[in-house]
Amino acid sequence: MKQKTISRRALLKGLGTVAIGLPFLEEMAFSSTVGSASKKAALKAIPTRSFNVFFGLGIPAPLQAEGMDGVLEPLKALGDKLLIMRNIDHVRCDESGINAHFDGASAAFTAEPPDGEAKSGGPSIDQVIRRAHYPDGLPEGMVSTLVGGTFFRRSRVSRYVHSYNADGTVAATMQEKPRDLFERVFGSVSMLDDASARERHLKRSVLDSVVGQYKYYTGERSPLGSVSKGRVADHLDRIREFEQRAFSLPDISGGGPELPPASRIAHGGEADPGGEGIDMVLDDLVREWRLMADLYALSIQMDRARFGSLTFLAAGERLRVKGEYKYNGRSIYTFDDAAQLDASGSKGCSHEWWHQYGEEKANEALRAHAHMKMREVAYFLKRLDGKDSIEANGKSILENSLFTISTESGDGRHSDVKRELSGVFHAMTSANGRFKTGQMLDVGAEGLDVYNTILDGMGVSDRMGPNDREGQYVDKIRA
Repeated sequence: MKQKTISRRALLKGLGTVAIGLPFLEEMAFSSTVGSASKKAALKAIPTRSFNVFFGLGIPAPLQAEGMDGVLEPLKALGDKLLIMRNIDHVRCDESGINAHFDGASAAFTAEPPDGEAKSGGPSIDQVIRRAHYPDGLPEGMVSTLVGGTFFRRSRVSRYVHSYNADGTVAATMQEKPRDLFERVFGSVSMLDDASARERHLKRSVLDSVVGQYKYYTGERSPLGSVSKGRVADHLDRIREFEQRAFSLPDISGGGPELPPASRIAHGGEADPGGEGIDMVLDDLVREWRLMADLYALSIQMDRARFGSLTFLAAGERLRVKGEYKYNGRSIYTFDDAAQLDASGSKGCSHEWWHQYGEEKANEALRAHAHMKMREVAYFLKRLDGKDSIEANGKSILENSLFTISTESGDGRHSDVKRELSGVFHAMTSANGRFKTGQMLDVGAEGLDVYNTILDGMGVSDRMGPNDREGQYVDKIRA
């Protein structure tokens, strides 16, 4: 009997800019010939993806050396899916007169110093891979590059944007509000003849305009089996749920998820008043970030995004955090940065704990902040490693994709550039078995050589950095 098939790029298209990708279904993995899908056909259904995940302020190199027993503890559950890389430096990216919060942030994923206030000195890993694997552009209906995050330090773009074109310009507009990221990915319902379109949009769902196609894929004439029909229904229910969370929509279906309160955190200029920092309740920060992380993960699961970057707190982030921090049910620390630093303005921000770091000190506050950052990075990564993320080869999206994770510095003290831009934390996933995971390596190499080894492993002939520089592959990271 002939196996029914549908395209891997099947989309539900509606009014305005609405385009919703279907989840991976068994009908997408099978060949059109009689019998089961070959291994080759299943593997072909796995797209090439590359994402950069950035967190602000870094992890001092000695704390990285403590392994999963210290601030890296939240990554332990993902230990077999990650390669943790120590002793990587970006010293070549030092720009005289500028500290590592900016130099190091620009170097993350590019291994190049900044080129002015709004450009990097070169492309980021994800964009080099995108250009090589999709020279004619991504498939129809896909976001070419998705850049998003939760951040507050706004001066100098590379503090928070971490995806760059070949000429150093930003690869996409930064989405810093969950509702904006939702619309960037799933579109919006256009009602051009209505002066109050925006207001009415908040009372509608993007799914309203694709309901006819939804009924086709779940009805009697559908090319899908019963299992896949259920997945399509669950898939659209999830989009509805996240849309409600992003827009605080009323529960128009009657009995949906409890909606969170409207955003309590600042955006735009209010987020960084003169660089002096803002007060931040930990629960508010986490609530907004996790909605952003959920939406970004959903975008990847729906095959709406294959390249881009996600930021949890900017380089040199200035927040006066307050609130109890718990992990796995145990209390880790109670943040009250301004009171504990006995200072106001920028001097009362968590940023200062990095400047006060000392190997002979307990560094209790810094450790707690770094641990919290790892908890939130791990939250995002885990969203792509569950049952909703299993692909044709039986592996998760996290395992099949290249996720590179990094930050701006290895030591927050500004007194020594070599120390500050050395030992910069890096981690990565296997990219479908191309790179080692499940271990922590003392790499001992320049970031540029690590990045070019990654490109080579991803089948990309282009190389990053100066043409006249003699590079060296870091073969120890290859599987």
